[in-house]
Amino acid sequence: MAQAPVAVNWMPVPQAIPGCPPGLEYLSQVDQLLVHQQVELLELVTGWETENKYRIRNTLGQDVYFATERSNCCVRQWCGPVRPFAMSIVDNAQREVIHLDRPLKCNNPLCGFCCLQTIEVQSPPGTVIGSVEQNFTWWLPKFSILDSVGNVQLRIVGPCCYSKCCEVEFEVLSADETQQVGKITKQWSGLAKEYFTDADNFGIQFPMDLDVK
Repeated sequence: MAQAPVAVNWMPVPQAIPGCPPGLEYLSQVDQLLVHQQVELLELVTGWETENKYRIRNTLGQDVYFATERSNCCVRQWCGPVRPFAMSIVDNAQREVIHLDRPLKCNNPLCGFCCLQTIEVQSPPGTVIGSVEQNFTWWLPKFSILDSVGNVQLRIVGPCCYSKCCEVEFEVLSADETQQVGKITKQWSGLAKEYFTDADNFGIQFPMDLDVK
């Protein structure tokens, strides 16, 4: 179970919504989330890859969720960013409201579409509500957001190339890719943080009326 940091300013608990998985009510109150990866001192000093931890906040700086990776120590060192992992996301009641699971997949481009990355989304834990799957393309990075039965609900399309020294924007599109409904932005964190750590900050924007599932 993930443990939230000690000093936090939590977002007030919203009212329950019929048919909404417990803990996802927060998402009906916001149209933007800021994801801040915590810098681990051990990793900064030694370069030893540790389990990632993230604070997820609203635009008022209030904590909405806290996410903690669970992965094997040796696999983290050998597989790096393509390692398999589970991630537990808790709310202000220390209740796990979302569980992510990514299996190990080959990252060799010669493997083609048979080894594309995928991540399963459960809410509440044990109940699959969807997944995110990498799509095979020759040019732009592209992902599909699927519901629990495998129907495409949204697409994510990134830039063909990018640099560490600037923001990187991924568009969130409708299933037919005709309308932009949101965006995911990897934010520039400053020279020292970008080049001496692998900690990332992201901004996620989406419509208020988007189904939280």
